[in-house]
Amino acid sequence: MQLENQEYVQLLNTAIIKSKEKKIDTAYEERLATTCQSATIKSLSVAIAHLSESEKISRDQAAMSLIETVRELDSIWNDYVMMEGISKLKELLQSPTQQ
Repeated sequence: MQLENQEYVQLLNTAIIKSKEKKIDTAYEERLATTCQSATIKSLSVAIAHLSESEKISRDQAAMSLIETVRELDSIWNDYVMMEGISKLKELLQSPTQQ
């Protein structure tokens, strides 16, 4: 039973990964150039310089700190949304049995 379960887990893991695949946009060089010229990037450069000066750290460290913070926020919100979804599913699954 354990071996059979592992096979299904592997199949599910593969399906999850394949479902996340996105069509690769081969115009990435153009997208990168456009993004690098955006007002958002200019604003981030100001934020990096400000953080570097205010915290007395290198610009590299400031840039890493900003990216890590944004990634952490993204992760927190992903977890929150997932928990909300799980909560709603639990409510839906419990509703028919309680009626």
